[in-house]
Parts: sequence; C-alpha cells; structure tokens
Amino acid sequence: MIGEIGGQSEIEAAEFLAANKVKKPTVGFIAGATAPPGRRMGHAGAVISGGRDTAEAKFEAMRQAGIHVAESPAALGSRMIEALKG
Repeated sequence: MIGEIGGQSEIEAAEFLAANKVKKPTVGFIAGATAPPGRRMGHAGAVISGGRDTAEAKFEAMRQAGIHVAESPAALGSRMIEALKG
C-alpha cells in the first residue's frame, strides 16, 4: 500500500484489512511524512489538518492492522521480504 498525507483512505484500508482478518502480507508507505502542518503538498494539494490524515497517524493505523510499515520508499523491498518470510 502506497499512500500520501491528507485524506483518510489509507486508514480506512488498514481498518478494512484488520476487520476482515486479511492474512495476505501487506507492506505500506506514506509519502509526505516531513511536510509541515497546514501547507499544501503533493500533486493533489493534500493539506494536513492535524487529525487522522497525518503520515504518523496513517503509519500507526497500518501497524495496528498488522501491515509492515516502510519508513521510506527505499525500504519497501526489504520490508516485503520480511513480510513474506513471516
């Protein structure tokens, strides 16, 4: 799962995976973790309101759902290997 700051789609996806007890290994990354609050960022003009739309809130929702979190795009491959190995 690759997402970005702003909106709540990634949190809803994590909640879906947890609620439906999805067993498939999942790795997630959220772009824009270093974006300053209240500033428009990204191609869609994502705005951080300070709620569940921050990168950290999304990372935490992913962790709670059992998603393996990659802190950077460069870590996606190694996190996927770890997820597949169990």
